[in-house]
Amino acid sequence: MNAATASSGLHPASGIVTQGYMYAQHPQQQNALAQSKGSDAKYQNQALYARAGGSAAVSGAASGSYGAAPSAGNVAGTTGVHVSSNAGGQAMADGDSEALYQLMVELFSATNREQALAELSRRRDQNPDLGVALWNAYGVMTILYQEIIAIYPLLNPPALTMSVSNRVCNSLALLQLVATHEQTRMQLLKANVPQLLYPFLSTTSKVKQYDNLRLTSLGVIGALVKYDNREVISFFVVTEFLPLCLKIMDIGSELCKVVATFIFQKIIIDDGGFQYVTSNPKRLHTVLVILNNVVNQMVTMPSGRLLKSVTKCLIRLADNQEAKEKMQEGLSEHLRDSTFAHVLAEDVSYRRLIYQLLVKLT
Repeated sequence: MNAATASSGLHPASGIVTQGYMYAQHPQQQNALAQSKGSDAKYQNQALYARAGGSAAVSGAASGSYGAAPSAGNVAGTTGVHVSSNAGGQAMADGDSEALYQLMVELFSATNREQALAELSRRRDQNPDLGVALWNAYGVMTILYQEIIAIYPLLNPPALTMSVSNRVCNSLALLQLVATHEQTRMQLLKANVPQLLYPFLSTTSKVKQYDNLRLTSLGVIGALVKYDNREVISFFVVTEFLPLCLKIMDIGSELCKVVATFIFQKIIIDDGGFQYVTSNPKRLHTVLVILNNVVNQMVTMPSGRLLKSVTKCLIRLADNQEAKEKMQEGLSEHLRDSTFAHVLAEDVSYRRLIYQLLVKLT
């Protein structure tokens, strides 16, 4: 999918054609949004949400944290406010809401955007409804799409700097909030937004800036699949995400392998995903070879998290008779011998999983 295809289409919340808006924002609109001060700032910030929601202006927002990122904390509290039906969620305390509104306004300024993205990403664990606010704020999602698509030319040949990678990762972290929230998750999926991330997942450079890009992109997809929704799984099967996922499982860094294997596990837990993998002998063979490769690569540097995810995948695949027979013949010996004895000794849950797998294969 090229950049032109990825950027075209109508964003359901903003009501704008992204391809036209992405590269031709009106200077007057940028200035009007970026120059908000005092009471005018409050009016403009709330107007941003009124335009997104269609009828009622937001008069407050909710303070707290949402478990979209690994470091998410507990919800701090909420206060009741009136919001539009599209904006959804509860509201943040006035102080936080004004700061967040202003940061979203600053996204429209080319000068302030990078800092605004970084600050919004830093605060993502503190505000449970930030994902909803981002989705419904007029033009904000288009800006995130623009940030993502703009670096496509830097992927091949590799020319991505760490600063540019960090900037895009901040955009992806905000996208993960949208993917996690129950009110926006399916809208994001139906807009085919995850496909914008596939070019990042297809990169093979192992330098840190590309690895960070792959890991954060996988985080967005992991946020979508973790809720075991059949429509979500079907989307990733139909859009041919699995080859990208398997490649990362095979050659990615440890953290990327962990997240990619978790996503693959979620896909095959679903009956549709399981059928897709096991119905084609060549595809099934490829999957089993890669899972064996992942195990063999951990001989020198074992990872308990990754071992458990791989074992769960093998247990699920053993529900298919052909896969079971292949594993009986070709399962990595490292799962049968004492290679990972220290992991078995330290982790009771892994001992149970490996015992379940071996019993299933007898």
